[in-house]
Amino acid sequence: MLKRGMIHNATEMVDLIQEVGFLPLLYSGIPGFSAEEVVDDDCRYVVYSDGGWDWPMWKWKGPIVTEGNCVYGKFFDKKAGYISMEWWPDFMNYRRGAYPAPVPGSIEEAIVLTLREHGSLITRDLRRLCGFTMPKMRSRFDGYVTRLQMACRIVTQDFVYPRDKHGKEYGWGWSLLTTPEQLLGKEACQCDRTPEESLQRVLGHLKQLLPHTPDRKLMKIIK
Repeated sequence: MLKRGMIHNATEMVDLIQEVGFLPLLYSGIPGFSAEEVVDDDCRYVVYSDGGWDWPMWKWKGPIVTEGNCVYGKFFDKKAGYISMEWWPDFMNYRRGAYPAPVPGSIEEAIVLTLREHGSLITRDLRRLCGFTMPKMRSRFDGYVTRLQMACRIVTQDFVYPRDKHGKEYGWGWSLLTTPEQLLGKEACQCDRTPEESLQRVLGHLKQLLPHTPDRKLMKIIK
């Protein structure tokens, strides 16, 4: 388990990600194994009496993704988290073996091709370009995007925030999506092991990191 309160800023979070290799953002089902649980109390979510809020850990995501030598996306049981570049090739190798490639002519293929054509897009614009413009289509489209992230075919490049009339950023921000190959380059997305070999390597690493966690819980994170 990771130590509660050990992280106080984005730099320390980056160092932790490099050390552990895999780090879910929010509670993962394994106590102590998430960024949310290891940050100092001052970095946690707080709501003020005037209705405003602050969440330093949430605001770190952009700098960590763009400068932290790691990959971010919904990788862990459809929940977001970080993977260090050291472990990304094996994780991606296993996941792409476990999740079938998008079928030609499918919505998932259209999403990937649209991202390749445009380089990167926030979800709202990606949804519009793929023709999902009706209100009730949003959740369905988001489901496809989440599945493609779980398959390691889409990742988050950065976060985009709206600005108020004073030019100040506000809100939760939008994920700027792209493909791993466009973000990292093809070489960083190659692995010379079989998907099964990559799985065993990742599982072995997590068993060392979380020695008292049952394999079934670790596999829920990996799968």
